Formats: sequence, C-alpha cells, structure tokens
Amino acid sequence: MKYKDEKYEKAEKGSLKVLPKTVLLILLCGLSFYLGGLYYGKNIVQVSNVAKTGSSLDVDNSPQVKSVSFSECSSDYQDYTPCTDPRKWKKYGTHRLTFMERHCPPVFDRKQCLVPPPNGYKPPIRWPKSKNECWYRNVPYDWINKQKSNQHWLKKEGEKFIFPGGGTMFPNGVSAYVDLMQDLIPEMKDGTIRTAIDTGCGVASWGGDLLDRGILTVSLAPRDNHEAQVQFALERGIPAILGIISTQRLPFPSNSFDMAHCSRCLIPWTEFGGVYLLEIHRILRPGGFWVLSGPPVNYENRWKGWDTTVEEQRSNYEKLQDLLSSMCFKLYAKKDDIAVWQKSPDNMCYNKLSNDPDAYPPKCDDSLEPDSAWYTPLRPCVVVPSPKLKKTDLESTPKWPERLHSTPERISDVPGGNGGLFKRDNSKWKTRAKHYKKLLPAVGSDKIRNVMDMNTAYGGLAAALVDDPLWVMNVVSSYAANTLPVVFDRGLIGTYHDWCEAFSTYPRTYDLLHVDGLFTSENQRCEMKYVMLEMDRILRPNAYAIIRESSYFADTIASVAKELRWSCRKEKTESESESEKLLICQKKLWFSSNSTSETK
Repeated sequence: MKYKDEKYEKAEKGSLKVLPKTVLLILLCGLSFYLGGLYYGKNIVQVSNVAKTGSSLDVDNSPQVKSVSFSECSSDYQDYTPCTDPRKWKKYGTHRLTFMERHCPPVFDRKQCLVPPPNGYKPPIRWPKSKNECWYRNVPYDWINKQKSNQHWLKKEGEKFIFPGGGTMFPNGVSAYVDLMQDLIPEMKDGTIRTAIDTGCGVASWGGDLLDRGILTVSLAPRDNHEAQVQFALERGIPAILGIISTQRLPFPSNSFDMAHCSRCLIPWTEFGGVYLLEIHRILRPGGFWVLSGPPVNYENRWKGWDTTVEEQRSNYEKLQDLLSSMCFKLYAKKDDIAVWQKSPDNMCYNKLSNDPDAYPPKCDDSLEPDSAWYTPLRPCVVVPSPKLKKTDLESTPKWPERLHSTPERISDVPGGNGGLFKRDNSKWKTRAKHYKKLLPAVGSDKIRNVMDMNTAYGGLAAALVDDPLWVMNVVSSYAANTLPVVFDRGLIGTYHDWCEAFSTYPRTYDLLHVDGLFTSENQRCEMKYVMLEMDRILRPNAYAIIRESSYFADTIASVAKELRWSCRKEKTESESESEKLLICQKKLWFSSNSTSETK
C-alpha cells in the first residue's frame, strides 16, 4: 500500500497571489466535499431501516444509495460455481486443462439472483455421522456413483449416499490404506504432521480418515466429469476446495503443508518441465512428505492393469525418481503400492544444485516471490526456502497441539508482526469466541461443522474454536498483508482469495461464515451486493453468518441480507463499542417458486 508523504510540496509563490488564501481554502473544501460524495456513492448499496430484534443501536450515518432486490436463479443453477462454470469452458483452451482453472465472469455478466437448493433438499446430516452418509437429494449426482461403483467410493441406498471408504487404491478400505502409510511415516502418529493436501481427492475419504488421526487435510479437486467431488466432501463435513494444478499456482503460500498426497490422481508429474511436481515442492514444508500411490509405483506388479508395458512403466518411474532428486527430494520409504519421498529439510542440497550449470530444473530467481499465489503462473524452476528461516522445517516446528499457540517464525515477515502481537491476537479471539457462543449457541454444537473465516489475520478464531466439532477455512485477502504462512505454521488451513470474485466452492457448503471488517476494508474495490450474494451462494440453508462491521455499514448490510431472505439481528460487541457492531444472521430454507425463472 502506498502512503502519502507527510510533507506537501510547496506551491509556487506566484500561484498563491492569484486568489486570497481564504477564497482558496473555501474552494478546496468545496471540491473535497464534492469528490467525497462521488467516491462514497460509487460502490455502496442503498438500504432502508432494519427492524432490530437484538440490541437497540441507532446508526446515524449509514450509506445512502439505491435499494436492491434479488430474483431467483433458475433451477439449472443449483450447482452454480461462477469461476469454474462448465457453461463457459468452451471459451478457454484445452492445453493443460486450462479451461478448468478459475475464469470469473466480468461485472456485466455476473448473476444477480439467488441460487436455489435442489428439490427435496434436507438439512445436512450432522457430524460425525455425516462422514459416512449424506442425503441423496442434497447432492443428486449419479454419474460418480455409476462410474466408480466397483471402487466403492460411494453407493446409493434409498434416500442416502453411503461412503464405505473405498477408492481406486484402497481395495481394503481407506483405513487400512492409511494404516500402511503410518507404518511408513511414523511422523503421522506423534503430532509432527498436522496439515496435508490431497490432490485429486475423489470424495475425500483419505482426508476424512486423517481427521480422526489429528491431521487436517485440504482435499483438492477440479470441477470435472466426476461432477461434484468437492461438494460431496463438504456435504460430509470434510475440508475441500475446488482447484487444479494447471498453469497457475495453487492459492497457498510456500512451505505450508506438512504432507502432500496423490492416489492415482493421474497428474502427469514428469511432463511440462515437471511444473506440477515443482508446485507441490513449493507448498510443501522443508522436511515434509510427498506420498504417491498408483502409476508408476509398484509397476512391477501392476503394469498389466494399466494398459501399458512393464518397460514403459519402468521408464516412467525412473523419470519420476530423477525429477524428484533434481528438486532435493529423497526416497523415504516404499512398500506395496505406496511410495514416500521427503523434501530436503535444509538448503545444503539446493546449494549444490546452484553450483551445477546444467542442473534442471534450475533454481528460481529472486524476482519470483515464493508466496505469490493468486493468478501467479507456474514456472519450471525450484523455489528454494529462504535461508533466513531456521525454524520452519518440519522437524523444528513444534508438534501438534503445541504449535497452535507457539509464535511462528514467519510472523516477523508480516509488517508490524511480532510475538507480543501474536499473543494479544490469541487472547482477543478467545474473548470474542466466548461472546459469539453466547449470542449464537449453535457455535460449538453439532449444528455447525464447516466454518469459513472470510478475512482472517492469524487464524485467531479458528484457534479459539479448535476444541469444537468443526473446522475453519481461513481466508486471507490477496490484497491484504500476507499472514497466511502464519496460519499454516500454527497447524491450521486456509487459502488466498479476492472477495471481488466468487470463492472456489460449490453452493450450500458452509454452516457459518464469519466477517471481521471485510466490507469496511474492501468497499472501495468490491461492490457489497455481489459479496453478499456470494455469501448466500456458499451458505447452506438454515446456516449462519456472524458479521462484525463498523457502525457505518451495519444497517446497510442488514437490509441487503433481508433481500437475500436472511433474518438478522444487531448485537453489541463484547467491548460494547459504539463504532463496531455485530450482525447475527441466518439464511432461510426456501425452494424455487419458478424452475424456469430467468437469471439476471
């Protein structure tokens, strides 16, 4: 962010003689008032007064512009994902599946309608029962059931989908698969490994099993012909996000995950200069583990079932091993269908590579910011961990749960960040979370499972709720200070995002959205009605939003929420501040009154 210099340049003496200083001052004030009116009226939505069912708090200076109303989207938009919309795929290239990446609609093409639930939608089954079953009508997609029925990903029984824990590489069930993995990686048992990413996650059975073992996993899959993999995962209450490793970096900082996993995810790891594996290397913490099952691992016994030759698979395995060695991975363990490599815990290997002029892939130059990950192109080079970071490697990171409240080393990279600020932030969010539970008793109960903190700093809310039966997706604005590495260093998960665009998830996937000053900080860039429409798309029916905002915006937000068919009440904050208010909102369950209504 650019700041104005405190000293203004002096005007030329001759110009001050043209008008008396008093007249000049009046003209400048009038111009400032006029421009200010234009500026603040540009992106803010007009509201009417909201009946207050909570505390009686008058707001005198709420924004005043045109009112809004929202129609219903047609029923064929029930699974609408604006930035990964199959209706738009033909506009984009097929090279490296770029059409599956984020391509958000321009402002003139944005939908201004409410996404309906499927007919027959029911309140989701509550955690932990939801891990093993969900209502068919909530995710009414049969393709994945028919195509993967022999692999036991899921099966339809009456009104429900049942998740037996099978998978392409899980012939004995996901628990047996993870048991073998733990035998190969003892660090999965003692709190060393806390965060993981599963690329090509299927219905996220691997990530679901790891939750029971204290490992928090981001399950990643594109919107593809498997239909709603990510929606299935979130309906089950398992963390997941839409995404694909294609031409852009994944929306995570460098050196974040303790473990990465691919179970026959069919990513061509050795193609295009190894860029896909180089991206895994970037987001994996030094000393972290990469786990691969499926081709070409165990090719000696599996090649016949892969419609290939043993020679071809041997060559593929050797290419993979050479590529991993060139980016400082070492084979850690291997048994049956599972192979595990470990990323170098220090920079000694990278220093050797830098002295080899023929090394490929080369080290990235210093101009490539390692944490830049919002629409940042992939490049075929190795991101070398900063040598100034001495405690970010997996062995030096405190084990879970101690790491949750240990001051991360990377907080010093945040402007103004230090240990004292980190501890104060922890204390502040403990107090706030306690207050939230008084205002909304559903927090901490089985009514709320999937939570998103839409603009976190250090993951303080997630840390304060860590003992409750929920998980939190911590979102850091792509335009804010980069605090996401701190979130991951604490053993929490999150992503970068720009709220002027739609989030990478399906409709009806979160039970609670939390906002802390988002509209105040982003109103100059993002039009409020679109942000709130996106919140409505993401929220499940009967789910909640806790909106913490300046008094200036409180009534405005509440009135837009009313047009979204939410019920809201205004409450005081825990400090009873007059400059900041809380809105406790609930989205109502409704069904489309006109399945053929037009979208606008």
